[in-house]
Amino acid sequence: MASESLEITIGQLLRETLANRSISMRKLSEQTNIDTATISRIINHKRKATLDHLEQFSSVLNLPLTKLLESAGYPVDNEKDSTSAYDETIEQLLHTSELLSANISISSVEKQLTDYEVFSQTVDGEERILHEFEEKLKSTGGIGPFIDQMKYLFNRFKTKNGNTKELAIIGSALLYFIVPIDVIPDYLFAIGFLDDAVAVQIASNAVTRNS
Repeated sequence: MASESLEITIGQLLRETLANRSISMRKLSEQTNIDTATISRIINHKRKATLDHLEQFSSVLNLPLTKLLESAGYPVDNEKDSTSAYDETIEQLLHTSELLSANISISSVEKQLTDYEVFSQTVDGEERILHEFEEKLKSTGGIGPFIDQMKYLFNRFKTKNGNTKELAIIGSALLYFIVPIDVIPDYLFAIGFLDDAVAVQIASNAVTRNS
């Protein structure tokens, strides 16, 4: 039974989930803002689901993102080093997303985080995080699997739950989310917060390594 669940395709997973919950593709389209024809092509294995598609499916259908990644054919190996496995997956997702240019990579997000790490330790940086985070959160509509992780990091930063290095790393991810100058501009519909999700995971992995 376990091996069968691991081998299920994205089309099978979505088809079974929709059938079990009596949700039509049209209804899923309305809830995810993904075109019905696109959902149909994904279910029928006529196109590959992007990270944004999978994030929306995960949020609306309450399915684990890891399960969706696996079923969509992306490399997710929980037995190996989680950081390298995640980096490999994100790198592939960035390059397969149709609307992203080839120069967008994990390294470009990491460079921006390094700059924000320094700023987050200043009085101005801290005040910006504390005063602007919730407003920026509202602008996202609270949609996406990375949002809960972002809230968790904000609470840690606000309560100073961590050492100086950990708080600087957390602050860098929060500033990346808040500041409108991103690798991918936030106003680009559907993919605008993709790099923010990547930044959150990079920071979370860095905090784990530093603990």
